[in-house]
Amino acid sequence: MFTLAMSSIRRRPGRFIATLLSTFLGAAIIMTFSSMHDTAATPGIDSLSKESITTAANVVGGYGALLVFFAIASTLTVNVRQRGEEIALLRRSGATPAQIKRMVVFEAAVVGIAGTLLAIVPAMIGGAQLLEVFKDTDQVASGVDHVFGPIALTFGATVTLLTSVGAAFLAVRRATKEAAGGRKSRGRAKTFAGVAALFLGAGTVGSTFAMDKTDVALMAAPGYGAILLAAGFAILSPALLRILLGALTKPLTLVFGASGYLTIHNMRQRAAQLSSVLMPLILFISIATAIFYMQVIENDAAEAAGLTRSGEDMSVQTLNFVIAGIIVVFACIMLVNSLYAATTYRTREFGQQRLTGATPGQVLGMISLESLILTVFGVFFATLSALAGIVSFSIVRTDTAVPDQSLGIWLAVVGIGAVATIVTSVGTAYRGLRTPAVEAVALAA
Repeated sequence: MFTLAMSSIRRRPGRFIATLLSTFLGAAIIMTFSSMHDTAATPGIDSLSKESITTAANVVGGYGALLVFFAIASTLTVNVRQRGEEIALLRRSGATPAQIKRMVVFEAAVVGIAGTLLAIVPAMIGGAQLLEVFKDTDQVASGVDHVFGPIALTFGATVTLLTSVGAAFLAVRRATKEAAGGRKSRGRAKTFAGVAALFLGAGTVGSTFAMDKTDVALMAAPGYGAILLAAGFAILSPALLRILLGALTKPLTLVFGASGYLTIHNMRQRAAQLSSVLMPLILFISIATAIFYMQVIENDAAEAAGLTRSGEDMSVQTLNFVIAGIIVVFACIMLVNSLYAATTYRTREFGQQRLTGATPGQVLGMISLESLILTVFGVFFATLSALAGIVSFSIVRTDTAVPDQSLGIWLAVVGIGAVATIVTSVGTAYRGLRTPAVEAVALAA
C-alpha cells in the first residue's frame, strides 16, 4: 500500500495541492509563533522581553492550533470524498479496508511532512519579522535576536502530522464503509462534537462574567468562546443547512426557476460536503469580527477613562491585531482552497447536467445562488458566535450590552468572506464549463 500511495501521489499530484497548501500554511503559522519559545529560552534575555514573546507564543499558539486543525481536516475530508469512486474500485479489486486506510493515511503523512519542510524557511522569516514588530512597540529589547530551534520544529511538525493523519483516517474510514455498501454514517460522533463545542463555547463565554474589567486576560475567554461556538455551528452545519433548504425550496424555485430547483436539489444532496466550505467561512468571519471589535471596545474604554496605555496593554493590542491579521489571511486562503477543490471536482457533475438539458447559464446561476446561500448561512452563524463574545466582553468592560462602535468592521469582514466565496465558486465553475460537456464527463470518469 505504501508503493500504491506513492504511485498515486506521483500520477496525480494535482489532487494533493490543496492539502499541501493547508499543511504548509498551518505548519508555517505554528512554527512562526513557536519560535518565540526558542527565542525566549535564549540565555541572558531580560524578563520583560521574555514575558512578551512567551505570551505571544502561548496565546497565538492556541488559536493557531485550532485553526490548523480545522483547516487541514476540512481540506483532507474534501480530498477523500472526491476519491469515492477510486476507493470503491480498489475494494472491488480485492483491497481490504485496512489497506486502503493505510494508503490514504500514508499519503496524508507524506504531504504533511512535505508541507512542514516547505514551511521552515517562511516560518523563520515570519518569526524574525514578528519579533521586529514587538521591538518596534518597545515590548522586546532591541538586542534580542530571533532563534528558530527545536521547539518550533518539534511543535510544528507534531501538530501538522497528527492533524493530517488523524483527519485522513477519519475521512477514509467513512469512505471505505460507504464503498463496501454499508449505510452512510449517521454522524453521531460529529453531532456530539458539534454540541460539545457549543456547550464549551457557551461556558467559556459565560466565564467572562466572573472576571474583572481590569483583567489583562479579559479578552481571552470571549475570544476562545467565539472560536468554540463558531466551530460548533460549522460542525453541525449539514443538519442546519438541510433545515434552511427545506424552508427555501418553494420560494427559490418560484423566483429563480430551473436554477433555483437545481440549487436546492444539489445542496440538499451535498450538505455534508458543503460543511468543509462553511468551516473556514464561519471561523474567518466569527473570529476576525470578535477580535477586532473587542480590541476597539478596549481602546475606546481606555480612552474614555483617560488611562495611559501601558507596555502590557500595547502587547495585548499587538497580539490581537496580529492574531486577527493571521486569521484573515489564513482563513481566506483556506476558504478559497476548499472552494476551488470542491468546485473543480464537480466538473463531471456540470457536464452531466448539461447533457440532460441544463444550459451553461443555468449551471452558473445554480452555482451563484448556491454561493449566495452559503454566504448568508455562514454570515448568520458566524455573526451569532461573534456577538456572544463581543456582548459578554462589552458588558464586563463597559457595563453596556450593545457596543457603540459602527458596523464598519463587520461589513468589511463579511464583504471579504462573501467576495472570496462567490468569486471563487463562480470563477472555478465558469472555467469548468468551458470544457465540452461530453469531454468533461469522460475526463472526470
